[in-house]
Amino acid sequence: MAKSVRLTLVDRYDLIEKTIESVERKLKLLPAGRLNIKHQNDKSYYYYVKANSKENYLSSKDAALISQLLQKRYLKEVLKAAKNELAALSKMLSLYPDDLPEELYEKLPEELRMGVEPVILGNEQDAREWMAEPFVGKPFKDDAPVYKTIKGERVRSKSEVMIADRMFFRGVPYKYECPIMIDGQVIHPDFSIKRMSDNKLIYHEHCGRMDDPEYVNDLVERVNLYNQAGIMQGDRLTFSFETADKPLDNRVIDRLIDEFFK
Repeated sequence: MAKSVRLTLVDRYDLIEKTIESVERKLKLLPAGRLNIKHQNDKSYYYYVKANSKENYLSSKDAALISQLLQKRYLKEVLKAAKNELAALSKMLSLYPDDLPEELYEKLPEELRMGVEPVILGNEQDAREWMAEPFVGKPFKDDAPVYKTIKGERVRSKSEVMIADRMFFRGVPYKYECPIMIDGQVIHPDFSIKRMSDNKLIYHEHCGRMDDPEYVNDLVERVNLYNQAGIMQGDRLTFSFETADKPLDNRVIDRLIDEFFK
């Protein structure tokens, strides 16, 4: 799984910020004061110190208080480390560029974009050779509607046009309905993708008729085939879904590209 460095930093920043808020709430619920620990003859002795008062020895009868004060001591260390990391993340984000190389193509005016081939990050030569390998796709029925991507490929739906074009704009190397053999059966994944971050071949299925019971049954069989071959959801297999009432949102595809396809 891969995403841009900026997105990784932003996600980590949000996580640490929420962690700080959570730890601060927990600290407010714990007793005032601190715990001192002394060692003698290989034994540990606990003393409770409140404000400017003297140390009070805590015996086994005070186990609950000892536990709370130990937790407080630990949480204070967590809070200190989290705040240090948040400051470092804030600095890194302030220095990180807004324009990433793989995103520049999509930002070009349309009249420039039509005459430009986007750069693929990573081992570009391997990716282009993989995409250039010939294959025989799944045939179309004579009466099937015609949908074309910006690359001129024929696909089976408007949603697949959107998926293909979003990947093309973002420099993701892919093949449409390139056949693979699983358990003696030939299947045609909607999109085979060469993930540049780890050079893995992954697959994306767009499930466009989730309100059709027969279609869903076929999909279950297809997913089982993938799993039998060790192609697992969230690792080398991703999905997008829609129904007649809930069309595909291009933000879903952009997130998949950021999280899995690069």
